[in-house]
Amino acid sequence: MMEIAKNKEKHIAYEKRARELVSQMTLEEKAFQMVNRAPAIERLGVKAYNWWNEALHGVARAGTATVFPQAISLAASFDEDLVEKVADAISTEGRAKFNAQQKYDDFDIYKGLTFWSPNVNIFRDPRWGRGHETFGEDPYLSSRLGVRFVEGLQGHDENYLKAAACAKHFAVHSGPEDLRHEFNAQASLQDMYETYLPAFKACVQEAGVEAVMGAYNRTNGEPCCGSKTLLQDILRKEWGFQGHVVSDCWAIKDFHEGHGVTAGPEESVSMAVNNGCDLNCGELFLYVADAVKKGTIPEERVDEALVHLFTTRMKLGMFDGKEQTPYDAIPYTAVDSRQMQELNLEAAQKCIVLLKNDNNMLPLDKSRIGTLGIIGPNANNRKALVGNYEGTASRYYTIAEGIQEYVGDEVRVLFSEGCHLYREQISNLSLGKDRDSEVRAICEASDVVLLCLGLDSGLEGEEGDQGNQYASGDKPNLDLPGRQQEILEIACASGKPVILVLLSGSALAVGWAAEHVPAIVQGWYPGAQGGRAVARVLFGDKNPEGRLPVTFYRTTEELPDFTDYSMEGRTYRYMRTEALYPFGYGLSYTSFAYEDVSLSSAVVGEEGVTVKAVVANIGDRDGTETVQVYVKAKREGTPNAQLKGIRKVFLQAGERKEISISLPAGAFALYDEQGSNRVEAGSYLVYVGGTQPDARSAELTGHKVLSLAAEVRESFTL
Repeated sequence: MMEIAKNKEKHIAYEKRARELVSQMTLEEKAFQMVNRAPAIERLGVKAYNWWNEALHGVARAGTATVFPQAISLAASFDEDLVEKVADAISTEGRAKFNAQQKYDDFDIYKGLTFWSPNVNIFRDPRWGRGHETFGEDPYLSSRLGVRFVEGLQGHDENYLKAAACAKHFAVHSGPEDLRHEFNAQASLQDMYETYLPAFKACVQEAGVEAVMGAYNRTNGEPCCGSKTLLQDILRKEWGFQGHVVSDCWAIKDFHEGHGVTAGPEESVSMAVNNGCDLNCGELFLYVADAVKKGTIPEERVDEALVHLFTTRMKLGMFDGKEQTPYDAIPYTAVDSRQMQELNLEAAQKCIVLLKNDNNMLPLDKSRIGTLGIIGPNANNRKALVGNYEGTASRYYTIAEGIQEYVGDEVRVLFSEGCHLYREQISNLSLGKDRDSEVRAICEASDVVLLCLGLDSGLEGEEGDQGNQYASGDKPNLDLPGRQQEILEIACASGKPVILVLLSGSALAVGWAAEHVPAIVQGWYPGAQGGRAVARVLFGDKNPEGRLPVTFYRTTEELPDFTDYSMEGRTYRYMRTEALYPFGYGLSYTSFAYEDVSLSSAVVGEEGVTVKAVVANIGDRDGTETVQVYVKAKREGTPNAQLKGIRKVFLQAGERKEISISLPAGAFALYDEQGSNRVEAGSYLVYVGGTQPDARSAELTGHKVLSLAAEVRESFTL
């Protein structure tokens, strides 16, 4: 059995049906089908359909649905199986909601099966507001998780897609948000192929993603939604993409209004359609009929776009009547079910990263705490649970609520907001510092103090999102906003044990905390069950296993200019400075050791090599190790060691397991300045361990990652 997303024969059969349908449409009807709100064509049995639907970490903007941890949180799990499981759950809820909506003739926005997720852009700069929508800064990790998310959404049926996924935003897109409608991202061929394109390529070629969305910006002078280079040369010709291309919302008008590359709407529409954009999120493609009549768009190209679009709808079973797909029977009760809530809690727990744990301060022992102080603007902040592009949960557990539920009547809990998330005071009429005395009183009365600080989606997000405090959604710097640092210092000055829980979708420069706070936990935006997950980790019911999918820098000043898209000095792969907390880093309540680490061959050929190792849990608690394999080419001008393999291994205390991870030849390849992927002759190091092989990770963990020597005898091109 071959699933529909990868079955070329079945794709051709659906395409043939789509072509027959399109051939019966008038030119005006065709034009109206190329905008996201496509009207019904009753004479042909075509129902109205809105292509615009969101499912970044749960079915979004369409009423009640399970709100899973935000994408960057899921990335911190480093867990491919988990990501597919979550995406499968999302598509189950999507189908359940779609079935109910169709029954009641609801064809509105956010009510379809074409989900504009995942976002596989590279989180190259921690100031970017939309970075928490991505799977982090590494192209390998983003590729692996992107592929599995797409597979989870689209399902594995041989005849029908469960939902249609969309890889976005193609390509070279990661801020600044306030410039995106006019910005030209300039990237070398080497950076394009080495960093910005791999996750898209994997989603297309490995997962058979049904749609690709263009970005707002220009890339090397061409607007992405009308780029011959991106949409024709790379996506269609080089990668063999079979699905449809959609513009970002209202991006086509940016061609003339922002980028100034066209004179007006008709010219912009012609550029987009002729270069391979099939669907317009917006209304400008209503000009398509006029453009065809004037000869600026060939009608054959319009037909091709329509065939792409209707092939997708047919793969989803929209033209086969009720009860034809295996998904038509999914009932509405599948939404927000107990199983969904349990998966959500499991996912949230797997995403939490333990950054610091001096003298094993964590896990906490409930029986030894009389009074627990919970302080901070994120302690009871629902917005800091969910991130953006979110659905509506039936129940939310903030950090304070999760801990109060967990400790029950056994521990007295004292609570203070501490300070506003970003303003100087909570009450507009106060003189400022209006909760400082409350913070001091709670610290004095508490045995342990929990500080909940960080950001929320009102501070980092997409340009134009309601409530972005910094207007564009990007962060001006990496500091804790407002008075959060002062509140942290007041708590630490109390002399009581302090635990810092950070909720944010990006890295923060918490250097002071790294020196002065005994225990630090990165909770990300952990979803509606986030408070329960954090409680279980803090009290040891769950051993933390998350790893950082982004670098935590020491200062904003060490970052290259935000508008510079060269990868030089960016991310763990190219940075020269020492990280505060490195990519791939995360602690556990137990300890792991690596034994009998070996390569199947010291000589790497076109078939690659296999890494073998025995991973042992040498501590006294059960736990999950995140095995990471990195490869470094030992020659000048090459990146730092790069992640090329991951494996999650659950081990009971004292248990050992042998694992093997295949490294294809591509793991040793690097792109040259012409965009050619080459495995060069020479020496390489393969590192196997629980972190990346940098000095800072070794300092933080007390363990040096094991290395193996490998050799390539003759260069070859992939």
